[in-house]
Amino acid sequence: MNHSDIQSSEKEILFNFFNQVHSISSKNFEPIANICKKRTYKKNEIILDFGQIETKTSLVLKGVVHQYVIVDDNLCTIDFSLAGMSYNCFTSYVENTPSNQIQEALTDVEIIFIEKSDAERLLLENHDFCYIYTKLYEQVHLEREKRSLVLQHKNAYKKFELFLLSIAKSEDFLKEVPQKLIANYLSITPETYSRVKKKYLKKT
Repeated sequence: MNHSDIQSSEKEILFNFFNQVHSISSKNFEPIANICKKRTYKKNEIILDFGQIETKTSLVLKGVVHQYVIVDDNLCTIDFSLAGMSYNCFTSYVENTPSNQIQEALTDVEIIFIEKSDAERLLLENHDFCYIYTKLYEQVHLEREKRSLVLQHKNAYKKFELFLLSIAKSEDFLKEVPQKLIANYLSITPETYSRVKKKYLKKT
């Protein structure tokens, strides 16, 4: 893991990312950029381990982050975060309690992050940041709610169909995430996943 200030090219990426959510001036963006840091992780490196406390909100610049829990010795996927997606362990972050999830780099990963203490100060001082921050959390929880609805279906084919139709980044997941982990994300076996995916693609 390497840790550094963000460079001008990364500031531009962050500026464009924020502007996709809500228009922000360079003047109001600068205080945000000044508190952002960058970290890089190697493939399979743990970003946040079970029992650690989440203190930051992160944006993926490059690579894939896998968020999961271990239940009865079984890995259960919570989410994937690809380039252009923000994430954190929300419960640990809000309650300042040990994390019940693990964040792992599925590939080599680059992230930009903001520490909680800095974010909370800016939420009070910077109206644009407050609005963007709120909208980003809305997006994350909207996707989580959609997935929860997908998982209510017992039919594996219906799960896969709704996954493609309702999850915004589903096509990117198919390209960038190992298929066995997408199966895990949908709570179906890899064999069932392969079968329903093949059936769905034949129909389309």
